[in-house]
Amino acid sequence: MIIDLNLAGKRAVIVGGGAEAQKRVRSLLGQGCDITVITDSADPGIKRLAGAKKIILKKSRVTDAGFISDVNPDILIAATSDGQLNKKIASAARRHKILAYRADSSEDSDFANPATISIGGVVQIAIFTGGRSPAMSKKIRAKSEKVLRGIITKEDIARIRVQESARKIARDAIPSQKERRRYLGRVMADAGIDQLIKDGQLRKAQRRAAVMLEDWR
Repeated sequence: MIIDLNLAGKRAVIVGGGAEAQKRVRSLLGQGCDITVITDSADPGIKRLAGAKKIILKKSRVTDAGFISDVNPDILIAATSDGQLNKKIASAARRHKILAYRADSSEDSDFANPATISIGGVVQIAIFTGGRSPAMSKKIRAKSEKVLRGIITKEDIARIRVQESARKIARDAIPSQKERRRYLGRVMADAGIDQLIKDGQLRKAQRRAAVMLEDWR
């Protein structure tokens, strides 16, 4: 089953400092979580992210899973070059009721880290083979990305932004979920909002949705 984890405000810890660790770090950026990398040898990319204050880099040589109780993560990624160490870390994480991922073994992981396509910062499309072939996931992503970027337009992204802002203000203003759906449906179908989006007037489109909510009351 494919799910999307809400990591906002959570603590993610990645053990390892090489290319695999850097890949996992980049997949977590923008998720709203605190990211800590533990390694005694970090690649330049990880060092740059730490220098930019986007992650915390803890320089330490990890030889076992004893560090887990000290960092107390919500999600733990073992991405070292030592398969046995990764196995120990993942097993210990589970004993602590922590979600664990092994970069070297999807079968011994609690969740998948699929190849993704991000469009406009709001649409994410995952290409997933169930761990059967990460290489093919990447290949299919490369083949699909150009096509999907042609299908999902800037106007689609703007409509999502309008729906996002409308949902936020409707959550408190309209107690009934059924009525909120009706309101959001009206926003989606509103010709005035549609024209503003086509004209590149996102803020005005969002304000029009807010005015519609006032009239709804």
